[in-house]
Amino acid sequence: MRGTKSKVVSRPARRRAGKPDDVDLPAVRHADELMELAVDAAQSRHLPDFLNRFAQRSARMLNAASGAVLVFRGRETDFYETPQDKPLFSHEGRGWLISAASEPRLGIEFRDLPVDATSYTASETNRPTVAFVSIAASDGERLGTLCLIRRNAPFTNDESRVLQALASHAALSLENFRRFSQLERSKRQWVEDIDAISDYIVVHDRSWNIVRTNRSLSSHLGVPPVALVGEAMASLRQIVEAGSDLPCPFCRDTKQVREEYVAASADRIFLISTSRTPGLTDDDIRTIHVLKDITDRREAERRYRELFDSIQEGLFFATPDGRFMDVNDAMVRMLGYASRDELLRADVGPHLYPAPAARERFLSKLAQYGVLRNYEETLRRKDGTLLHTLQNITAVRDARGRVVQIRGLMLDVTEQRTFQSQLQRERDFNQKILNTTQSMILVLDTAGLISYANRRCYEMGYQESDLIGHRLVDWIEASHRQDFEDALDTTAHGQQVENIELRVRRSDSSMGHFSISLSPMRDEQKTVNSVVVVMTDITDATLLQAKLAHSEKMATIGRLVSGVAHEVNNPLAAILGFTDLLLENPEMPASAREDLQIILQETQRTKDIVQDLLSFARQRPVQRELVSVNNVLRQTIKLRSYDFASHGVEVLEEFDEALPPALGDGQQLQQVFLNILNNAYDAVQESSERGRITIRTCHHDNAIEVSIADNGMGIVDPQRIFDPFYTTKHAGKGTGLGLSICYGIVRAHGGEIQCWNNEAGAGSTFMVRIPLADTESAAPAVSAKEAGR
Repeated sequence: MRGTKSKVVSRPARRRAGKPDDVDLPAVRHADELMELAVDAAQSRHLPDFLNRFAQRSARMLNAASGAVLVFRGRETDFYETPQDKPLFSHEGRGWLISAASEPRLGIEFRDLPVDATSYTASETNRPTVAFVSIAASDGERLGTLCLIRRNAPFTNDESRVLQALASHAALSLENFRRFSQLERSKRQWVEDIDAISDYIVVHDRSWNIVRTNRSLSSHLGVPPVALVGEAMASLRQIVEAGSDLPCPFCRDTKQVREEYVAASADRIFLISTSRTPGLTDDDIRTIHVLKDITDRREAERRYRELFDSIQEGLFFATPDGRFMDVNDAMVRMLGYASRDELLRADVGPHLYPAPAARERFLSKLAQYGVLRNYEETLRRKDGTLLHTLQNITAVRDARGRVVQIRGLMLDVTEQRTFQSQLQRERDFNQKILNTTQSMILVLDTAGLISYANRRCYEMGYQESDLIGHRLVDWIEASHRQDFEDALDTTAHGQQVENIELRVRRSDSSMGHFSISLSPMRDEQKTVNSVVVVMTDITDATLLQAKLAHSEKMATIGRLVSGVAHEVNNPLAAILGFTDLLLENPEMPASAREDLQIILQETQRTKDIVQDLLSFARQRPVQRELVSVNNVLRQTIKLRSYDFASHGVEVLEEFDEALPPALGDGQQLQQVFLNILNNAYDAVQESSERGRITIRTCHHDNAIEVSIADNGMGIVDPQRIFDPFYTTKHAGKGTGLGLSICYGIVRAHGGEIQCWNNEAGAGSTFMVRIPLADTESAAPAVSAKEAGR
């Protein structure tokens, strides 16, 4: 397309150019034409047809070859032109016209039409002129452009004013069409919105005739909406009635501008909202009824209320100042009121909290956190009794963040509090019993692991790390563990085991004698889930009992030995007497005398042995006297001399003959030495070598030391050898009390007893230290002995 030359011409400029007005249109004709345009615009309902006519009329009024109106719609441009038998513009010309018309401008602009833009024959010097007039709305918005094409004569000033008038008419018409279109769209949208509402809507006039209904109502009645127009409102009584005598079943009070109430039919419930507005005339009033079907909502409300009242926890809605807005039946019962209405009417705020500070504390926490979970609070019932509650509270705030409502759920825990208090008292009582009892109490699981130990366990020296999570059976002596396992298995099957006596390792690693009882504990399903073990240390009692039994045994043996000794003494006396007589007979040959001398010596030795037995077995009270330790040892060796000689056990005596006397009980010391000799004899019997027992006596540091060493098998655990019931002998050969009794006797004499395994060779050594008799203690003992004679 060739370039064009544009120019904006004003009326004074045209006068100075000296161009006469080619066309002089009378003002009357222009006014008539403009009036006809206004009438046409007012009567037209189709914008494209009107704009085409407008372009044609504008071209005719100004003797233009053609006219066009371009309307802007956002980024698009609609093109309306004078109807032609033959298209006036080429494709390029239409594009140029649209482009030029879209340019912003003020007033009127004239441009030469490009040569190739139209089907007219034109040269560079004789090209048609195009007048562009901007069409603007009253607010300045560009609505479009009016274009007129003239081939020969330019536009005069009067024609320019007509162009301005035409542009104004076009702007007014476009604004009116736009408003009309918006109104029509709004009306259609309103109708569509009304029809889209699921509620029933009906409008009637003051004559009680239907003016309009929405689609939901007509669909319910099964007729099109237009069929209901003009019908009497009484025809709608089948839906629901308000209970009034008015012709409209939905009106109650026509003097009210607005009404709202609930009405029910046989199967439905409606919320009827009524509005009255002026009609098309001053004396007409339009009444609008909106019928909202709230049947489901009412059913939901009913179910909600049933659920609300059936919940056992108290539910409430309250104002911040403490007045209840709604409560359920459980809440009414909790607070002790007769009915919901009574509680809602009462101002319970000041009465509800026993202490005013509690309410302030509650409101402060609620304002701070907004939600309170498991909040414990003590309230007061109507009768003044206290109510312990556990609450979950939520604060409802307005747009400014202020608390406007309090919603909560309240659980009555008064009974639980009472039970907890009782349970705590019982727990404290049981705990005191557990902590003050002298027995060790432990709880084991079914695997035998300790899960609880009372205070007595720790008072006896056990550490928590040694007990909790460990197996109790590991504290039982190995030889007794199977007995404990059997008892634990019996208890795990629901039976109680009482007073089994087992040896248990103490916290200091010594072994003690314990009486143990096991009781099952069951869960809710009556299944045994743990075992209670009560352990009582009966070591002292058992030792005392064993000593008593031993004393009774020794007394019995003493009586037996005494009787036997008396019976043996009689024949021994006869043997000694007749042997002396035979030796005094001078007729006895020398060979016989030697035999009789042997008989006399052996009979005398037998008599001494019997006297020693009588002395050992004789029952007399414990007494302190001067004792020759060497003599006590020799008498003790005589008691076992036969066993030593018959089994090849060599006894070596290394006595200090200058040994001072000791102050003590000779019989008890003999019992100590005899017990040690018995153990030494048993030890060397188990050795493969020839038995040898060495007995030494000496004194230093104001004490007499007696050591008895053997070459036997040695001692397995010297640290435990003096523990009661500790024995390494086979079952039935030892009670484990002998050395324990010896330990007690020596300690009672103010001495000490020790043992150890020999380092130089096999066997072990026992060392007994007894204090020497001093002058102050020896004198009373000698006097008492002389007095006893």
